[in-house]
Amino acid sequence: MKIETYFSVKTPLSIEVRTTVQYWEYLVTFKHPVIKNKEGIIKAALQTPDEIRQSKMDKDVFLYYKQFDKLYCVVAKHTGMEGFLITAYPTDKVKEGDVIWAR
Repeated sequence: MKIETYFSVKTPLSIEVRTTVQYWEYLVTFKHPVIKNKEGIIKAALQTPDEIRQSKMDKDVFLYYKQFDKLYCVVAKHTGMEGFLITAYPTDKVKEGDVIWAR
């Protein structure tokens, strides 16, 4: 089975974050159906976040926050200059972690 990239965007940290068609379907079907049809918001949160935090649990995991109709958190794992989407969801608050970048 061919693995097809669904989208790939560059973050303010110059990391190219991507996700596959299959993984996006898994996210919007099972993990967080609330983000179905919100690809534009997820991409914007990665490209022009309000804030980026580094996870306290895993130093290779970064949380991208952006306010739209509500606050969204997009979680990505960085490996070198590339990264991949772990999850994305609306949230009530920003999680703990070191602020890496802020607008």
